[in-house]
Amino acid sequence: MTPMMDQVSLVAAIKRCTSVRELRAIHAHMVRANLTQDTFLTSKLIESSAVTLPGHVSYAHRIFSSILHPNPFMWNTIIRGYSISDSPITAITFYRDMSLCGISPNSYTFGFALKACCKLLRLFEGQELHSQIVKVGLDFETRVLNGLIKLYASCGCMEYARDVFDEMPEPDSASWSTMVSGYAQNGQAVEALELFREIQAEDVRSDVFTLASVAGVCGEFGALELGKWVHSYIDKKGIKIDLVLGTALVGMYSKCGSLDNALKVFEGIPERDVTAWSTMISGYAVHGQGEKALQLFDAMKISKTMPNSVTFTSVLSACSHSGLIEKGHQIFNTMWTECKITPQIEHYGCMVDLFCRAGMVDHAHKFIQTMPIEPNVVLWRTLLGACKAHGYKDLADHMSRKILKLDPTSPENYVLVSNVYASLGRWSSVSQVRSLMKDKTPKKQHGWSSIEINFMVHKFIMGDESHPEREKIYGMLQQMSTKLKLVGHVASTVDVLHDIDEEEKQYALGLHSERVAIAYGLLHTPNGLPIRIVKNLRVCRDCHEVIKLISEVYNREIIVRDRVRFHHFRDRVCSCNDYW
Repeated sequence: MTPMMDQVSLVAAIKRCTSVRELRAIHAHMVRANLTQDTFLTSKLIESSAVTLPGHVSYAHRIFSSILHPNPFMWNTIIRGYSISDSPITAITFYRDMSLCGISPNSYTFGFALKACCKLLRLFEGQELHSQIVKVGLDFETRVLNGLIKLYASCGCMEYARDVFDEMPEPDSASWSTMVSGYAQNGQAVEALELFREIQAEDVRSDVFTLASVAGVCGEFGALELGKWVHSYIDKKGIKIDLVLGTALVGMYSKCGSLDNALKVFEGIPERDVTAWSTMISGYAVHGQGEKALQLFDAMKISKTMPNSVTFTSVLSACSHSGLIEKGHQIFNTMWTECKITPQIEHYGCMVDLFCRAGMVDHAHKFIQTMPIEPNVVLWRTLLGACKAHGYKDLADHMSRKILKLDPTSPENYVLVSNVYASLGRWSSVSQVRSLMKDKTPKKQHGWSSIEINFMVHKFIMGDESHPEREKIYGMLQQMSTKLKLVGHVASTVDVLHDIDEEEKQYALGLHSERVAIAYGLLHTPNGLPIRIVKNLRVCRDCHEVIKLISEVYNREIIVRDRVRFHHFRDRVCSCNDYW
């Protein structure tokens, strides 16, 4: 290092640094040349170590501490450095120290401090920042307001985020994108889609992350037509389908029941990572196409893409849904031997599910008992479901008591145990469980089904009378019931949880949400077109049989995605082969 380097040369040298070692050499030169109090040079030194060279913010901290009177740029830089580091809490500490030293924060300061709060999910500190932003009159700065929206969205406070958004004088594309993504990530799919429609009306150009979020929402709702429209919008606007967007589209098409389109997008992704491969494999899994999932898994390994924990969950799930017992067991054993991945609870869960679906209840029970990790209540629930399906009454009774003891606050457990006792005709036990439900006050998750018609998602619950076309819907339900009786359908009322007479049970089954959604689909889709339904719970035994009959009687393909998998009904046959 030349002793007589001037300021311009030193700045240029700092910018060229590619390692902290080079930066230390320049710093040493500045010490020897008595330049450490040159605020401009030191600012560049702090910026390089805190921001440009990741992982060296502690070195920037030491330089900062040696400055007698750090200027606002230095404060902002050190706050920024910590906000993107593994210690974002220190950024908040520096922000407070800055105020104590009498240095006024600016829009950059708040932006970096908000990023730290967002990373830590510190809502209280973020609200303190919001108050300060208003106090200093920066509540009109788009950059700052976008940071607030991101904070509130990350903390699950979408009402606060919307308030900030609605008060913005001129929201930019980042503002819209953050709001849509926030709604999507917080499970507010309807709001996400409504805001996306506003984006189109305002002619705001959507970025990749907005479109990926919207595609994800379409997938959650099974809104295939809207998802296709989003895809066509991407093509029309000439937006490049990169890895993030491509993977989102693959997931969307898979969840909407269109595997051909999912595969087409997947094959068009230039460089697929493990997430893209896993998403496509998962698509085949939930559709019960186990062989294709395994073929893709083999292709993934040939491509030298190393499977991860999620990949194995998808592959094992594919084996479970397709009854590939030996193959599933083989793949489970190769997790550690070939990939050095230690099986986690979700992988053991897939194996238990595999054995249970195949009727190997005793084998599943032994597998759980010999696991090297503590089984969770989900595994015991899976075993209980298998006991119910395959008539293991004594084990079912034991499992029911065990599950309620392990997790006495989950409504799902009470519903399952009630279901088991109801199937055994033990109505006194059902009453006892229902009484326990009231004492523990868990709220049962209500079943719903949705259908997309003309780009609008219609959601129904059991016996729904809120829809403006309820009279037409119930007329169609009556027509369906009449036609089903003519082809000899007799309702299976074993899963109805109430000790009521048979006629009332049959009436209750006839109002299940998936039947209401199918009735609406028959009313509003042309003959010959598929009807696509999304259900948040597992489809019951009687509804499964009924939908098979409806597909034949009305000559329709009916595609139902329940909580477990896809069911493709056609000509009185389901793709799951009654194995779900």
